[in-house]
Amino acid sequence: MLPVLLLFLIPLGAGIPAGVLLARNGGLYWPVTMFLYLVSDVILALYFEPILRLVISLCRKTPQLARAAQAMRTAISQIMAQYGGGGVGPFALILISFGVDPMTGRAATVLAGHGVVSGWSLAITGDMMYYALVAYTTLKVDSALGNAYATTALVMMCMIVVPILVRRARTAFSRI
Repeated sequence: MLPVLLLFLIPLGAGIPAGVLLARNGGLYWPVTMFLYLVSDVILALYFEPILRLVISLCRKTPQLARAAQAMRTAISQIMAQYGGGGVGPFALILISFGVDPMTGRAATVLAGHGVVSGWSLAITGDMMYYALVAYTTLKVDSALGNAYATTALVMMCMIVVPILVRRARTAFSRI
């Protein structure tokens, strides 16, 4: 179980395909695997929250960091606008974590005024939805290919390429 958890701790979901296949080949049932991914998200929250608080504190005291923080606020506001417009509710915040990553989702929840528990709950919910999608896809692709290495490479490539294609399609259709 520890090797699966360690794979899940790799940033940006890169460890999901390999972790899911390792868990399946090691005889772990999917609820146990999903629980390990949830544990990895909680570890991430425990690790990232103090860093986030430190950065917020430093940004209040240093003019250069304050400008960087304002640029980050602007970027996150633009992301938030893509997921639900001006008044961002819980579902839009969940979608940010699903579409980007839980750290960005948590930063968005801070901007939306959520505290630690509610903010991480929203961020982790979005990330767990992302995990479910990638885990299911990984298992289906592996059942078709029968090669764990090819499956991992293909799913990871899709994790990078599909969002880019979706953004380009959205941009193209918005011009029509």
